Amino acid sequence: MTSRHSTPIRRRGRAQRGFTLIELMVTVAIALFLLGGLVTILQNVRGAYNNQQSLAQLADQQRFAMTVLTDVIQAGGYFPDPVAWQPTTALPLAGAYAAGQAFTGAHAAGTSDSIGVRYRTATNDGVILCTGATNNGPGLTQLYTNQFNVVPPAGNVPGQLTCSLNGAAAVALVNGVQNLLVHYGVKRDFTTNDYNVDTYLTADQMSANDWSNLSSVRLRLTFTNPLFGQPGQAGQQPPTIIFERVVEVMARAGPHT
Repeated sequence: MTSRHSTPIRRRGRAQRGFTLIELMVTVAIALFLLGGLVTILQNVRGAYNNQQSLAQLADQQRFAMTVLTDVIQAGGYFPDPVAWQPTTALPLAGAYAAGQAFTGAHAAGTSDSIGVRYRTATNDGVILCTGATNNGPGLTQLYTNQFNVVPPAGNVPGQLTCSLNGAAAVALVNGVQNLLVHYGVKRDFTTNDYNVDTYLTADQMSANDWSNLSSVRLRLTFTNPLFGQPGQAGQQPPTIIFERVVEVMARAGPHT
């Protein structure tokens, strides 16, 4: 009797004994492996999203900077009434500007360029100012002088493209700008009667006659690359990104070119 009943009891004991320690350790190891893979995927997705956001922000900054510079430069030399005004009276002698001169600039090796643009506007005529606002000044007597500069980066403070309007305190337009290089497109060959550019010069190479023969401005903005030095980007990203644009001067564009 005893031997017949002992076999089923031993079988039930083996069926109810559960997992061994080795089986539990294997299960935990597999779970940790899967969890590690999930965390890695999540980090990669988050990193890719952050990189895309940084690039999108850079594109927005570049677009805004170039838009403001373009709108202001295109309006250089503008005055609303050619009967009431002439270039020399609309844009009188002042500081670095000769009478009738709409542009000025500065260039020195190892530093960022600056560019100044001036024009005269009528009330609410929609001419863009370097601050991004539009003219709401008094009648035909409003003369605007726009000055663009770059404050270079210092430590953890990013570089900035700034604007000073009519000599007021400079206003930061865009962060992340390291350098501005400006070339002025002029005509020096007058054998043909047109405004086509035959030479690009920096500000220190410009003569008094060149400023009056300015037809275009070539801008080169250097931005800090937000992906440089980021995890996973080692050796793949340059420290800076350069954007360029050629802007026609409104007074010299059209049928004469």
